[in-house]
Amino acid sequence: MGKIDTITKDYMRNSSVFADAFNYFIYGGEQVIQPESLRELDTEEIAVPFGGDDEVAVQKFRDLLKAATFMADDKATYLVLGVENESGVRFAEPVKVGLYDFLQYSEQVRKTALRHREEKDWKGHETGEFLSGFYREDRLTPVITLVILFSPKNWDGPKTLHEMMSLQDPEILKYAADYRLNLIEPAAMEAGDLNKLRSNLRSVLGFIKYSDNGEELDEFLLKERGLEALDVEAARVIKACARTEIEIEDDAKVVNMCKAEREMKEKARLEGKREGRLEGRQEGRQEGRLEALSEAIQNAMEAFHLNKEEAMKGLKISKEDQAILMKMI
Repeated sequence: MGKIDTITKDYMRNSSVFADAFNYFIYGGEQVIQPESLRELDTEEIAVPFGGDDEVAVQKFRDLLKAATFMADDKATYLVLGVENESGVRFAEPVKVGLYDFLQYSEQVRKTALRHREEKDWKGHETGEFLSGFYREDRLTPVITLVILFSPKNWDGPKTLHEMMSLQDPEILKYAADYRLNLIEPAAMEAGDLNKLRSNLRSVLGFIKYSDNGEELDEFLLKERGLEALDVEAARVIKACARTEIEIEDDAKVVNMCKAEREMKEKARLEGKREGRLEGRQEGRQEGRLEALSEAIQNAMEAFHLNKEEAMKGLKISKEDQAILMKMI
C-alpha cells in the first residue's frame, strides 16, 4: 500500500468523517447516519460463491468496511458501507468495486447457510432452499460502496460496467448486467455541495478541489474557517493529495492550514528571489569574463596582425566561448 493510500485510509477510518461522506451522498447532507451507529468490519473479503463447500474461495481486501444500524423514516435500517479511496483514476474501478460488493453478498449467503445448518431448521423447506442454504424468507443486507477521489482532477474513466464493454450496442447491453460507481470527485462538486458536508471532510475536499488554481484556492482559504484549526490527519491528507509543501510538525494535533499555506508561499517567494539574485550574479560574472576575453582578442589582433580565429586559437579559448565571442566581436 502506497503512502497516500495509507494516509487516506487512516483519515476515512474516523467514524465522523465516514458517516459524513455517506450522509452527503445518500441523504444530501442530512445527518441520518450517526458515527456511533457504525461498527468496523474486517476488510478481508473471503467468499465461497453461494456458500458451496466445493468452490474455490476468493480473497480480496477493501479499504474500509463498516456496518451501520440507524433509524430512517421511523424504520430500523441496516447497511454495510464500504469506502474505496483513490488518489487517481482507476479505469477498471467498476469491476473492482462490483467484485467487492458481490463478495460481501456471497459472504452473507454463506453465513446464512451456516446458521441454518447449525440450527437444523430445514424442516418444511424446499430442496432448492436446502441445497443453497438460503431460504425463501432470507434477505440480504444492502452493501453500498463509495469511491472517493482524493485528487483535483476529473474522473475521466468509466463510471459504469457498461462503459467498459467493447460493444456499445444498446440492444445487446440491456441483457448484460451493469454496475454503477458511487463516486465523490471534488472537481465535480459545487460550493453548495461542499457545504452539505459537516465534518472536516469539507475542508479536505475543498482544498483539493481548488489546489490547481491559486486564485480560487486563496478565496477558499479566506472563507473556510475549518482550515484554521484542522486535525493533523486531515492536514496530512491535504499535504499528500494536493501535493503542497506545507510543513506539519511531528507532534502537531491541529494545523492552521491558512497560515501554513501563506508561510509556504512566502518561503517559495524568498527562495525564488534568492535564486534570482544568484542567477543574476552568475550572469554578471559570465558577461564580465566574456567582455575581458573580447578585449584580449582585439588587442592580440592589433598587436600581431591576426584575424579573430587566429587570435582565439592563440589565446586557447574554448570552442563554446569562441561561438559566443564570434558574435560579439
